[in-house]
Amino acid sequence: MKKILLVLGLLLITVPLGIYLMNNKSEKDDVDVDSSTSKQLTATSVKPVYEQDIAYNARVLSDRYEVLQNGEWQEITVKGVNIGMAKPGLFPGEAGITKKDYTRWLEWIGDMHANAIRVYTIHPPAFYEALLEYNESHEQPIYLFHGVWLEEEPVVEQMDVYGEPTEKFQKEIKHIIDILHGNAEIEHQPGHASGNYTANVAPYVIGWMIGIEWYPFAVNSVNEKYKGKAQFEGRYFATKDAAPFEIWLAEQMEYAARYEIDQYKWMRPFSFTNWVTTDLLAHPYEPSEEEDMASVNPNVIYEKKELQQVGQFANYHVYPYYPDFMNYTPDYLEYIDHRGKRNNYAAYLNDLKKAHRLPILISEFGIPASRGLTHKNPFGWNQGFVTERQQGEYLVSLYEDILDEGMLGGLVFSWQDEWFKRTWNTMDLDNPDQRPFWSNAQTNEQQFGLLSFDTLKIKVDGDTSDWADKKPMYETEQMTIYLDSDERYLYLRIDAENVVFSDDYYPLIYFSTVKGQGNLTYQGYPLLNEADFVLTIKEEDNSRIEVDAYYDLFQKLYGDRLKQVPFEGTKQKNRGQFNPIEYALNKEMTIPVLNKTHPFEKYETGKLRKGNGNPESPDYDSLADYAINEADGVLEIRIPWLLLNFTDPSRLEVWSDLYRNEEMTTEITKGIEVGALIIENDEMKIKIPESKTDLKTYTWKGWTIPQYKERLKESYYILQEKFSNIQ
Repeated sequence: MKKILLVLGLLLITVPLGIYLMNNKSEKDDVDVDSSTSKQLTATSVKPVYEQDIAYNARVLSDRYEVLQNGEWQEITVKGVNIGMAKPGLFPGEAGITKKDYTRWLEWIGDMHANAIRVYTIHPPAFYEALLEYNESHEQPIYLFHGVWLEEEPVVEQMDVYGEPTEKFQKEIKHIIDILHGNAEIEHQPGHASGNYTANVAPYVIGWMIGIEWYPFAVNSVNEKYKGKAQFEGRYFATKDAAPFEIWLAEQMEYAARYEIDQYKWMRPFSFTNWVTTDLLAHPYEPSEEEDMASVNPNVIYEKKELQQVGQFANYHVYPYYPDFMNYTPDYLEYIDHRGKRNNYAAYLNDLKKAHRLPILISEFGIPASRGLTHKNPFGWNQGFVTERQQGEYLVSLYEDILDEGMLGGLVFSWQDEWFKRTWNTMDLDNPDQRPFWSNAQTNEQQFGLLSFDTLKIKVDGDTSDWADKKPMYETEQMTIYLDSDERYLYLRIDAENVVFSDDYYPLIYFSTVKGQGNLTYQGYPLLNEADFVLTIKEEDNSRIEVDAYYDLFQKLYGDRLKQVPFEGTKQKNRGQFNPIEYALNKEMTIPVLNKTHPFEKYETGKLRKGNGNPESPDYDSLADYAINEADGVLEIRIPWLLLNFTDPSRLEVWSDLYRNEEMTTEITKGIEVGALIIENDEMKIKIPESKTDLKTYTWKGWTIPQYKERLKESYYILQEKFSNIQ
């Protein structure tokens, strides 16, 4: 959407000798080496059928997807995941996923009972080698839907797909077809995978998904610029009543079909990527013109001659919370699903299905298990602030809707978390060049995966064993305070005789990161430093982090700069005012058909949630911010870096004085200066430290290579159970 360290047992399997040799060669020291001298590796267990000497082993018939297995056509319900190109510390274009990574991931995906994966673009040779080896050594293969990526920047720049974009796109098509047949050597190019591709996975590729989520302004621009363009009539594809953009798509599908048939005598079902923004339906309850201004209609493209044997399908990325019409269309909100419950997601799928002559595969659907929230769904299927358990339960529910509404199946977005991602309500708050180097709990787009990379150095469950090698920052008779950190959180531990906190008895911890600003008081209580943030643990629904009103990013952006909310910050330092930490959810929007305006919507993200943050615990809550062990007198807290205005913790980079310059700037902090109070019945009972000169600063060594640990989320196992019951 445009939007574990697991101990593995040794698996002894019998594989063809050529595969065994290549596996040992390319995985030495976990580095994918040049395999230009190795022989082509070919799928030996797949036997296709032929039409006019053209091989195929997958086809779409009516509303069925079929694959050839052991000489017989078998209907399959597509159940799988999308795999991206990134892992921690790397941008996608660096193509840094290793063969060992792919091999391990495919085992887990197979164990989940998935039968398909989708990739959007060319992966390194290691991916295709690992896929071939997996499929040749397992009775149930993992089939591949392969995408062809269109570089969007030149399309947006010239508002056209012809010319340079088409030349690059067709070059990419040719490369991918050669790659799938194990017959390509791709030269190094920044931002792209490259190498010697010798693994012939063509028999396991059961469908094309060419293109990207189309930019609606570019679609309309092409349709206007080439208005009156003649309908396309190729050897394998033709159009009828198609707009110019759809004609362009048919031309690209023709190019792909011709090249693969001419060069390799292979064919497979075709589709182009689409999303709700450019679907063929009208959405009168959509408040944003951009989200319903353009349509790309797969119904107007027809396959011909030999291609009719494999067929076409439509594929869409469909999520339950966006675009906004999903949440405001009355018929969708009142639609009754197969469970007898109201369901806007099933309602949209039902409309989509009725509008297509082609069968539909939902090629992306997902729910992020993130702390940060970006969009709400009226039935709780939100884009963010969802636990891992809820993520799994919601994915199962959405998948059931997909099947019940007559789709070919669905592909979960996504297999792995992606630290490089951004989302609209936090993208202005961090450093875009450093995103892959730390895990931002506040950015939901980073956490759609079923596979987590977070180390969770401190489990935040009240067990102090994680702190075994840590020395306290402060140690007094009344209280001991520890701090630690990793790529995702700042951790805080307080040991005290009484940790049963309430609104009348609570700790107040204050933090300073930027010198020369901050408040010296909080609600009249004196602080030893100029605090940028204050954290209080009270009743379960009343614990929170607050920010100095002068350092409030939400007020700076939406109150002072954009004027979209009343300004409740301050441009004067040390006013003693702390604000709740808030994020935007929706800007003011009007639904024309109702003549109704919905006000700006925000939420308090600084509220803290009590729970157990240990994934090994039966009552694990992935959204837990703090845990209390009353018996041992322990309070553990974890704070996402972005809540403390860190733009990049790997370099100790924070937002600087927000009002000193016209443009917002960052600086490198020396660390986090910390102090604490205990408040009882509105009186300060304990102060740590006693004097300003005794204040201490927590700091850490920055990193250029992040530490991470793979862990399958709770959602993986919930989806695994569901997939195991789908044939």
